[in-house]
Amino acid sequence: MKNLVDILELGGSAGPPTERMLQILTEACRLFATRGFDGVSVRDIAQECGISKATLYHHFPDKDAILRPLVMGITRSLHQRVLGAIRPEADPAEKLRAFMMESARFFEEYRWAFIVSSTVFWTDPQARQRRQRIEWRDRHEALLRGILEEGIRSGAFRIADIGMAGRLVLGALNWMPKWYDPKGPLPASAIAEQFCGMLLAGLEATPGAAAL
Repeated sequence: MKNLVDILELGGSAGPPTERMLQILTEACRLFATRGFDGVSVRDIAQECGISKATLYHHFPDKDAILRPLVMGITRSLHQRVLGAIRPEADPAEKLRAFMMESARFFEEYRWAFIVSSTVFWTDPQARQRRQRIEWRDRHEALLRGILEEGIRSGAFRIADIGMAGRLVLGALNWMPKWYDPKGPLPASAIAEQFCGMLLAGLEATPGAAAL
């Protein structure tokens, strides 16, 4: 997983994270993803980092304070990363392919943080942070809807229900953390490209096509 400093949402007044903070965040992220948030204690995180609980509390007052910058950072960074990968002059099919492949690349680079964010998206007790994450989520979904709408207007896509089509795309991408194996034969981006190809081509055989 790439350095978490690229995606953390620590707040404007917090300053850059220290090496110790990054160590705590990285180890906590892995533990949260593999054991679940409730299955990890502050003592567990401290032990993985080789530090005392007092040292951990010096940087973070509780587990929520460790979790929050990861979840917010993933939600915001995913959208910004995908948006930056889409060329405005590209045709709708290429934009959809870029959306899906860059989403998969981002997931693969920040796999543990992505899993944690997906798992606890709705559980933050602080309403303001939850609203901010939902706003970024809505921007991301609007980006996808815009691509689909452009495809309909240009005649590239035949879609009866944009909302349903968007959920199909996002469902294919968001379910990957449940089954994707980084040791498998294909990187996540190659899988997303195959998903996109299936969506664009459709699954129905053309008349006269030979059966496999």
